[in-house]
Amino acid sequence: MSDDQNQRPVQAGGEDGDSEDGARELARLESLADWLDTRFRIPGTSIRFGIDGLVGLVPGLGDLAMLAPAFYLIARAASLGAPLHVLARMLINTSLDLVIGAIPLVGDIFDVVFKANRRNTALLARFLERKKARRIR
Repeated sequence: MSDDQNQRPVQAGGEDGDSEDGARELARLESLADWLDTRFRIPGTSIRFGIDGLVGLVPGLGDLAMLAPAFYLIARAASLGAPLHVLARMLINTSLDLVIGAIPLVGDIFDVVFKANRRNTALLARFLERKKARRIR
């Protein structure tokens, strides 16, 4: 299968394959969130961090650069049919990550602890699970 076929948008709707497509897309987004927030571990500790924490060390530009993958995640959630209240919570998480993350040192610690992208994929997973449960009934 070509990359174009793998990148096709997933539409929310009533087809049987939708929950399967949603699960595949969620797995991809969870992998992205893992890279962004928890991919690496400080040896000898349970502290995990990702590319977001590393790039965020660059004053000013680091946190702005990490908006692109965060907004991609939110856009994919919207394409999966996430309702406005879920998208709003995701935007709040991302905004907190940006604003507090921009504060020197405090923001770097916040990035490692808060993990906005993992929170956002958890919100999406909860929405998709509820959507699937409603279909089964």
